[in-house]
Amino acid sequence: MPFVAGVGTWRRIAGAAVTILAFVVAAPAWATPKIHHWTEGNGARVYFVEARELPILQVNVVFDAGAARDPAGKSGLAMMTNALLEDGAGDLDADAIAQALESLGAELSNDSQRDMAMLGLRTLSDTPLRSRALDVMARILTAPSFPEDVLERERQRALVGLKQQQQSPGSLASKRFYEVLYRDHPYAADPAGTERGLSAITRDDLLAFHRRYYVGHNAVLAMIGDVSVGTARKIARALVGGLPAGEPPPPLPPVPAAQGPNGGVDRTVHPSSQSHIFLGEPVLTRDDPDYFPLYVGNHILGGSGLVSRISEEIREKRGLSYSAYSYFLPMRKPGPYIIGLQTRNDQRDQALKVLRETVANFVEHGPTAQELEAAKKNITGGFPLRIDSNRKIADYLAVIGFYQLPLSYLDDFIPKVEAVTVEQIRDAFQRRVDPGRMVTVIVGGGR
Repeated sequence: MPFVAGVGTWRRIAGAAVTILAFVVAAPAWATPKIHHWTEGNGARVYFVEARELPILQVNVVFDAGAARDPAGKSGLAMMTNALLEDGAGDLDADAIAQALESLGAELSNDSQRDMAMLGLRTLSDTPLRSRALDVMARILTAPSFPEDVLERERQRALVGLKQQQQSPGSLASKRFYEVLYRDHPYAADPAGTERGLSAITRDDLLAFHRRYYVGHNAVLAMIGDVSVGTARKIARALVGGLPAGEPPPPLPPVPAAQGPNGGVDRTVHPSSQSHIFLGEPVLTRDDPDYFPLYVGNHILGGSGLVSRISEEIREKRGLSYSAYSYFLPMRKPGPYIIGLQTRNDQRDQALKVLRETVANFVEHGPTAQELEAAKKNITGGFPLRIDSNRKIADYLAVIGFYQLPLSYLDDFIPKVEAVTVEQIRDAFQRRVDPGRMVTVIVGGGR
């Protein structure tokens, strides 16, 4: 299932946020991990799973400090702040940080998206090695230096990346889709920023953004590894306890309703042999009461690869596209329902017509009982591959913590999937998905 992602470990977290089907039990031999949860004195919320199988500790610290928090005129500031964290802290420069972690066998990772920003550490659980690695991470979190020369280097690298994206019709279509869909809302902006925004960023902006958003009341710490609960509490206190308490940011504004009546189309001409097409509308928050009917229903419509209805109608029956799909991207505010494909320019109109008809038919009639049964088996069969490493489980803990999902989510997931009915899917899609209001974005050759 495709999704828009940045760099580093957060690809995995974004993937978990898109599908969240990692929390599925395939057989009685697979037990959901016990999640310990507490809050530090500065407001940081901690989620920990004890896992003694390997001498490893995985730590992810997540902040509500994604691109949705970029100030006006400084698009790209959130991602730049996050990217420069490991390039200097206190009296350590980037080389000293890299050498210290390498000598300890530790690995640092970071990423930033629309809702979230993250710093992660994977280290051996051996006490001396672990303590030294966590000390480096704590210094990065609490006292990044944001050197001027590094800012300028990364600014130029980011500007080059933006120019490269201009050559990709897929990247252009994705950016334009969010712009058309969200308009003046913070979700409209690409986390990578704009040329104007990146050029305006100063070191003082980085320091101010970090001071405002990288604080205890805005932090979630997700940990899994070969330490006891008592030791995990000490680690949490040492790692995020030094962050100033600060305040959580204000709620994001309401998301605007989709404006695509009568099949309105936003077109961008690009010198490519294929057209990239996106349809969609804002629909789903992470804690939405319709989450399970919509998720299971979309698995049938366009989320299950080659056996989905969209793929069957567009690829298998008519050969109009190699890749055709749909997925919900739930976020703190209603995230998009994205329906997409790539096709030859001369097949574009036909492919779009079939795509719209397929979606409209599903919204009106829903799935068959056979389709629903197959979808449930497919979803519930994926558990072993979805939690086969501490790193993946830490990513899922970060999603649970950031969106404040119940600690019982892992245990509740399978019963909720299996309880979904054909009638519930049809009802949820008819109430929440309106093909007539979806925006349509096309990037490709010709008109």
